[in-house]
This record gives sequence, C-alpha cells and structure tokens, in this order.
Amino acid sequence: MNREMLMLVDAISREKNVERDVVFGAVEAALAQATKKLYTGEVDIRVALDRDSGNYETFRRWHVVPDEAGLQLPDQEILLFEAKEQISDIEVDEYIEETIESVPIGRIGAMAAKQVILQKIRDAEREMLLNDFMSRGDKIFVGTVKRMDKGDLIVESGRVEGRLRRNEMIPKENFRTGDRVRAMIMEVDLTLRGAPIVLSRSSPEFMKELFRNEVPEIEQGLLEIKSCARDPGSRAKIAVLSHDKRIDPIGTCVGVRGTRVNAVTTELAGERVDIVLWSEDPAQFVIGALAPANVSSIVVDEERHAMDVVVDEENLAIAIGRGGQNVRLAAELTGWKINILDAAESAEKQAGEVDVSRRLFMEKLDVDEEIADLLIAEGFTSLEQVAYVPLEEMLEIESFDEDTVSELRTRAKDALLTMEIAIEENAGGVALELRDLEGLNAELIARLADNGVHVLDDLADLAVDELTEITGLSDDESRSLIMKAREHWFADDTAAKE
Repeated sequence: MNREMLMLVDAISREKNVERDVVFGAVEAALAQATKKLYTGEVDIRVALDRDSGNYETFRRWHVVPDEAGLQLPDQEILLFEAKEQISDIEVDEYIEETIESVPIGRIGAMAAKQVILQKIRDAEREMLLNDFMSRGDKIFVGTVKRMDKGDLIVESGRVEGRLRRNEMIPKENFRTGDRVRAMIMEVDLTLRGAPIVLSRSSPEFMKELFRNEVPEIEQGLLEIKSCARDPGSRAKIAVLSHDKRIDPIGTCVGVRGTRVNAVTTELAGERVDIVLWSEDPAQFVIGALAPANVSSIVVDEERHAMDVVVDEENLAIAIGRGGQNVRLAAELTGWKINILDAAESAEKQAGEVDVSRRLFMEKLDVDEEIADLLIAEGFTSLEQVAYVPLEEMLEIESFDEDTVSELRTRAKDALLTMEIAIEENAGGVALELRDLEGLNAELIARLADNGVHVLDDLADLAVDELTEITGLSDDESRSLIMKAREHWFADDTAAKE
C-alpha cells in the first residue's frame, strides 16, 4: 500500500505539474482530517509521512500559550507552566506532541481523501499561478470579463482571476461578458475563492498609474504626482511636481494636443481631469487646486488646518462647483479644509472675530477699547500671544513702552492661569474615561461639561453639528471624536455575540 501511494504521488505530481512535497502535504492533510474524526473535540493532528518509504506517524499536539492568556481552545492549547512540566526549556508558541495510533490508509474514505488531495493541489496550482503573476510587478490588471458574481465582475487574465466590486467601478459603467477591462490591483486576498486579486477603477491610485503609463517623465522620476482626488466618472484633480526645471509639469501631463490626458479621460469614461501645480506653500497649493476660479484673498488657520478663501461674486459658483464638487475635490487634493466666502461674508466674519478678540482683551487684560484695537491691528488674537510672544516684538508697537508691555504680559499670564484653574474645576465632574479620550484637552472638556456632557455615552449620543457648535471644532474633527466615543458600543456588541 505504501509503495502504491508513492507511485500515486509521483503520478499526480507529474500530471498536475506540482512539486512532490505539495502532493505529500495534501496526503498528510487527508490523513490528519480522517484522524480528527475519531475525536469529539477540535483537536490538532499532525501527520508526518516519510517521502522515501511511504511510512507515516501521527501526532496529537497542543500549542503552548502564555499563562496569563488562559485557554481559548482547550482541546488544542496548553498553558506554559504545564508544558514546562513535560519539557523544561519549551517556549510560548512551540508545541507539545504526543504520538497516537495512525489511521490505516485503507480506512480512509476514498472519495474524501481524493477531494482533500485534489483541493490541496488546486490551491497549490492557484498559488503558483498567482505568485507568477504578481512577480511580474504589474500594478494594472488587464483582462476580460468572465462572469458576474453577486454584482461583482470576475475578470480573467490568462489563468488568473481578479474581482472588481460594484462599488469600485465607475458609476454608470456597464460591462458585459467578454469585454476588456483595466483596473488597479489594490490587494491580494487569498480568502476570496477563485478571484483573489481585488481590483478598483474608482480609486485615485488607478488614475495615478494611468498617468504613469501615459507620461514617461513620471516613470523616469522627472515628474511626480503628489496627490489625486476623484469623483469617479465625473471629475478629478491631480497635483504634479517637476524635479527638472526645464520641464513644464502641467503641459507634459496634458501632452501634444491633449493626447496624454485624453487617453486617461477615455479610459475613465470621460472623467474630466484638472492638472494642478503642487506647491510647498499650502495657500498657493489651495489657490491652484480651486482653479478655474480666481481667488481674491486667503486666510490660513494652522491650528484648525483650515483656510478661508475669498472670491468675488463672479467666481463664487465656479469655486464651489456643481454640488460643491470643485471645493470638495480641492480639499481632498490638498488635505486642507476649505471654506469659500464672498467679500461680504468675509468682512462679516472678520468683524465678528475682531469683536470677539476685542471683548476678550478688554475683559481679561482690563484695558480700554483703544488698547484692544491696537493689539488686534498688530495681529494679536489670543491671550497666549500677548503672554508669550517675544518681548522685542511687542516693543516694536509704537504706542507701547517697556512698562506697558510688561504689565500686559503679566495680566495675560494671570488671566490664562485663572482660566486654566476654572477649566480644571469644571472638568471635575467629568468621568475619567471621557477625560482620557484621545483628542480632548482641558478646554474642550470644560466646554463639554458646561453643556451637560459628563460621560462617554453623552459624547457618543451627540450629532456632529451639535459637537461642532459646542467645541468650535471642524466637522471632521467632531465626527472623529464621536466615533472614538462610540467604539466601546461596538466592543460590547462583539463581546455579547461571543
């Protein structure tokens, strides 16, 4: 029987063009699976088959786990201290093995064994084909539509298949069996039976790779695509940078008579592409990203990572775009939150900010309106700036002498200290789990407490606009905090299901 098995292994190895070790591994798996059926629990069985004689041994084994972890799978695991009683120098993640009686090959159901062996071989063949395909280093998958699978497209390239999910296709794009498809290889997921390569046509990476194929200067390193933002099938923006001063990055990407950008647009179902010059200066980058709108002025808020962009009435609709598309893509491209304002809105907002700063200085520094306006005119907007801006800078203010500056700085520091103490006192009634939440500081905690938010669930129950109004944070920052506060809900649900 052992000799017949060795002959069978050789025959299958030659027929399927796979290594003998792969076939031996499949036989061992079949024997292990048959042995497991003799036990009631989920035991771990290992079969070692001699490649020369065909003889084999069977072992039951236990995985060594840390003492503090406890046994999650009692039939397969053993605690470290118990394992050391058998083997003194054994370590965590090693195995304790015990020889058990081997199942005779003749007792294995022929069909079951055959199915296990053939499945292992199919898996091995699939893995070999996949490794061969991925070793070519292709980033774009080119194939034909083989079939539909629950709304997804299964795309075949040679003997390798990829899966293009419905939400990764370009909207209103329809493919039929046999159609040629190009898509970005996003990941390889071996748990996906038959089509382990996950594809996308809607990702920014796909557009970047299409430009890389159309523009040789990108492949040569003379040009670089710094970022990309897409509204798939409608409009996109890419930011490019030239590493060679002799090369015009925008013109090079457009190509002679638009040939290069048109090739990308055609592949992406007519998606219009704005090519933007990348800049180290965030304000300049945002101005370019909002093209074709002309910007009148721009105010950068580093702390909130946001910009107020002022445009005239004629450019307002262009800057915002249909359905907010232009400003949304510009924000995604640059990574900055962009607020579009017309001249009247900008003036109103600035007047409001000046009024807030004026009242702050008059109240906390105990100065009159003239001094407060003088500080504002010199660019001071907060008590921290008055307290800690270098002395020399404040002395440059024409109306201030050294005594005045020293007094203002002292009052600002005293006011900050008083406010900090008040914040700590207000936060005293806030639960520790809320105070320790990442992204909250003492001032934000105090604002939450003033508005009745004292425990994690209070914060989790808030809507984004409610938290934004309370804290003054951006919508994205508020949304992130709320999701963090809700994490324990999902953790509790998972624990309950287990």
